[in-house]
Amino acid sequence: MRRVTALRVDAARAAGLILAAAWTTAGAATVDIPAGARLQDAIAAAAPGDVLRLAPGDYPGNLVIDKPLTLEGPPGRDARILGERKGRTIWVRAADVTLRRLSIRHSGLSLPDMDAGVFLDKTAARARIADNDILDNSVGVYLWGARDALVENNRIVGNTGLRVNERGNGVTVWNAPGSKVAGNDISEGRDGIFSNNSRENVFSGNVFHHLRYAVHYMYTNDSEVSGNVSRDNDIGYAIMFSRRLTVRDNIAVRSAHQGLMLNATDDSRIQGNVVVDAEKCVFVYNANLNELADNRFQDCGIGVHYTGSEGNRIHGNAFIQNQNQVKYVGTRYLEWSLDGRGNYWSDLSAFDLDGDGIGDTAYRPNGLIDQVIWRAPNARLLLNSPAVTIVRWAQSQFPAILPGGVIDSAPLMAPPVSPAWKHYEALP
Repeated sequence: MRRVTALRVDAARAAGLILAAAWTTAGAATVDIPAGARLQDAIAAAAPGDVLRLAPGDYPGNLVIDKPLTLEGPPGRDARILGERKGRTIWVRAADVTLRRLSIRHSGLSLPDMDAGVFLDKTAARARIADNDILDNSVGVYLWGARDALVENNRIVGNTGLRVNERGNGVTVWNAPGSKVAGNDISEGRDGIFSNNSRENVFSGNVFHHLRYAVHYMYTNDSEVSGNVSRDNDIGYAIMFSRRLTVRDNIAVRSAHQGLMLNATDDSRIQGNVVVDAEKCVFVYNANLNELADNRFQDCGIGVHYTGSEGNRIHGNAFIQNQNQVKYVGTRYLEWSLDGRGNYWSDLSAFDLDGDGIGDTAYRPNGLIDQVIWRAPNARLLLNSPAVTIVRWAQSQFPAILPGGVIDSAPLMAPPVSPAWKHYEALP
């Protein structure tokens, strides 16, 4: 591939014209772009497949890319494309466009107008947005119908001058089948990734911090959320109104509310996740026919709040040192074991006389008094009364009088250790 090097001139407009003359004879080429050149002129003159290699410095933004090109900055990400604080800093309207090692800043701040640092239009199939700093925009990267796009290894930081609800998301995905968001560090926005009305997506290996939701997931089916880390967010992973998902090996630390929320999530596998230090480790609401296996829920106010859900298989999980291991308000009996293997409960008092790793007595996390307190919180004043003590003793001696609830007939004597737990222990 031939390389054409533009003459460095003082006038940005003249630089663009000189480059244009060179490109007309070069065909597909790698072209060195001097700092301050008008990139829109360079894009207009480039041939499909050209690589525009930017020198360190500032470049005017609000670019429209309408042909397959690569815009590539130096390793230090100090080629800065600066928007006009209105509209989209880079608007990609062609397939097979790559943006690499750039600093992309200062989009408009209008959420209704879909302002973004990088906007991938419906025609931007197979775009690759990699190794960039995407800073101080509304939405960082907006996938608006772009199929098979890849957003990887970027640092995406929102506009900290706005209130959280006024900020855009780090990455917004709308109807972008086959697209992947992987290995990014996303902070200071509204949601880390907001996905709506999409399918066959993978969100993997990202780090989310100081956001409302790390992942906000709506109507996105047949997809995967795996190997991500959420820390210091309001909610870690809000998985809602979706089917046939794999949610595995994710970590949520210090979530203000829920580490993991499953709302109207069906036919999915929730496996190997770690949630530590949240108001609720996991909230399961109207979520049906899922498998929750080998997760670790630790040091939360409530380990799992479970309501309105049917047909779930819950086994192999570890519930450790939560103030309330389970909150289930209902009168039905729910068996939380599968094929003779239940869950680990740190407050279990049981023996394992045959040494098979399974407790010899069933575990029941809730009793009649719990039901009363959940329905009438003021009844907490009676918790230390003799009457409550007698009721608890009676239930322990005569389980038949229990009011329904969760039963683990095969509780584990030791907590499973997942790859995500090892990753959590290695976090700084």
